[in-house]
Amino acid sequence: MSCAQPDSVFVKKNRFEIKLTIGFLMFTVVAYTCVIYEQFRSLGLLFEMRSWSLFATHVLFLVMISFLVYGGILYHLTRIGYFKRFSKNRNNSEKENSLIQQKDAPRLTILVPSYKEEQKVIMQTLLSAAFQLYPRRRVVLLIDDPQVPPSAGAAYRQLCEARELPRTLSHYFDTHKQKFAGLENAFLTRTGGSQCDISAEKTRLNLIWAEMESYFAAKISTYDIENHVDELFVKLIYEKLKSIFTDKLKLGIGTSREELAREYRFLVILFDVQLDSFERKRYVNLSHASNKAMNLNSYIGLTNGFYREEHRPEGLMLLKCEDCEADLVVPGTDFFITLDADSLLVPEYSTRLISIMESPENSSIGIAQTPYSAIPGADNHIERIAGATTDIQYLIHQGFTFFNATYWVGANALIRVAALQDIRIEAKERGYDILKFIQDKTVIEDTESSIDLAHNKWRLYNHPERLAYSATPPDFGSLVIQRRRWANGGLLIMPKLLKYLFREFSFKNFLEGFFRFHYLVSIAAVNIGLLLLMVLPFGKEFNSFWLPLTSLTYYILYARDLNQNGYRISDVFRVYALNLLLIPVNLGGVFKSIEQALTGKHIPFSRTPKVQGRTAASPLYIIASYLLFLQFFAGGLYSIYKGFVYPGCFSLLNAAFLFYAIVRYIGLKESMEDLKLTLAEKMPAPKPAFSAPQLPKHV
Repeated sequence: MSCAQPDSVFVKKNRFEIKLTIGFLMFTVVAYTCVIYEQFRSLGLLFEMRSWSLFATHVLFLVMISFLVYGGILYHLTRIGYFKRFSKNRNNSEKENSLIQQKDAPRLTILVPSYKEEQKVIMQTLLSAAFQLYPRRRVVLLIDDPQVPPSAGAAYRQLCEARELPRTLSHYFDTHKQKFAGLENAFLTRTGGSQCDISAEKTRLNLIWAEMESYFAAKISTYDIENHVDELFVKLIYEKLKSIFTDKLKLGIGTSREELAREYRFLVILFDVQLDSFERKRYVNLSHASNKAMNLNSYIGLTNGFYREEHRPEGLMLLKCEDCEADLVVPGTDFFITLDADSLLVPEYSTRLISIMESPENSSIGIAQTPYSAIPGADNHIERIAGATTDIQYLIHQGFTFFNATYWVGANALIRVAALQDIRIEAKERGYDILKFIQDKTVIEDTESSIDLAHNKWRLYNHPERLAYSATPPDFGSLVIQRRRWANGGLLIMPKLLKYLFREFSFKNFLEGFFRFHYLVSIAAVNIGLLLLMVLPFGKEFNSFWLPLTSLTYYILYARDLNQNGYRISDVFRVYALNLLLIPVNLGGVFKSIEQALTGKHIPFSRTPKVQGRTAASPLYIIASYLLFLQFFAGGLYSIYKGFVYPGCFSLLNAAFLFYAIVRYIGLKESMEDLKLTLAEKMPAPKPAFSAPQLPKHV
């Protein structure tokens, strides 16, 4: 978002939000200081009494509270950074328009990694990539489906549909490109001499614009809208393109031949895109590791090369060759965009971010992105509330950039090729040499690569606009897979972060580390801390008037931010309920990290399912949710019985929130269905009853 005047209502609002957040931050610090004073006074008395068990309990309690307050303070600070950056943001439309017309604009390749996606999902993502308002662009669908025979039925059909999509779209775009290239050539022929009838040329262009406006209006009116994703797709792509030509008809055009030529060139550029697909699993000498990072790495490693296919006993090989022998040509590029196959980009995403990265003062930016937003308008409860947490994360990531602590968020990103080359490493897989640009040691490959880039002096940048959207899991089963993956890996990356931060000591590094450290350990620390606070029998000596006040302003601001992002203020309670429900899920991901650290075995990359219907949830997390509810409920009653009224009421309140989450986000009926389904799958198939062998008829 940009603002025309520095004293506009928009800027005044941002200033108010900054002042409000600073005031709330000071309140939180005062409340926490009072808690510290109370606890240290208690610790002193316990030390004198030599009551070591209670002393240790107080220390544990203080550590847990301190980390929770640390997260609250970080939220306040990132919120301040978010509004400061938002107030200063200005888009340079003149520079962007110049870049669109630039014949030697940096080359762009958009990579769309796909794994068993529905045809419509891929189609929408490819169209949002292909309709980028940027010249010299390619879109490559990286199909990672297993190589299956024709007899595989639905899996083979899905693979064939994915292969066919780039060809179908390529024909569509080429047809329109040739049409407008013909009109451009006709214009150049007509106006090549000394005479140029500007009035007649403007009339011709107006007719073309009116035709294009009607064309995209027809696309909008005839599009089969089935859900909120379709609604957003139409709004972001077709309505945006229609509005471009509507504006041209309203505003008109200048009177020079050069201005007319730019308009014809724009029409060509709109449809001038190369579409292709690539399947790494066809070739035995490319990585077959089951993760998105190696799908991307396999293609990135082929850039700017010529390759031929060769059949060998071990399988089909892809080998470097001369251009005259090539079966596959992978052109060079200056930038990559990585885009998940369930994500959508607004048409100006590429031009806006590349124009920023091409500025001399931004030559050190290795990755530019807009942390993705949730697709709005979800009907079901869990998708809407999970999407709300995503939209709040967008705010936090914007604040990270203010403090030079940006992390790469892998659903979409514009990547400078030179930065990837700086973090490239060579490795072996199944005896073959492979290149890694994006690390795959953990399942959060983008987070680890962020540290690699920072270590090599590359900056990461979040642009303060919502230019990208991604789907949110629509049910508890698929959300479990996504959030467990997100929780797995932060602890493993911590040594690399510490090595980066301690290479030189400075206040700048300390401030950056303050934000980066929390991002990596917060899921583990916060969920373990919350669980211990609610489960351990802390007595009345831990009651404090100041303790709830340390988190009060955090929840007030969180509710305010939800409301400003189109959600209800009361959704802050639903988010809290969802976070309670996800405690076992997050801990499951954390324990996987610990398992990998102890065993050295890579944890398999679990892709979030995108299928029709509901994804069954793991019985482990369903059972854990019910057990956690029973613990809160029984523990609360027991605490009240023992006279610990405040802790008991807190536990019962959490039991009520968790029960709401179980009913609303999992469903009592659905949880029973998932448990029965899992038990049925694990039960051995019944042996057929004995029957006497049938004798042939002729005997």
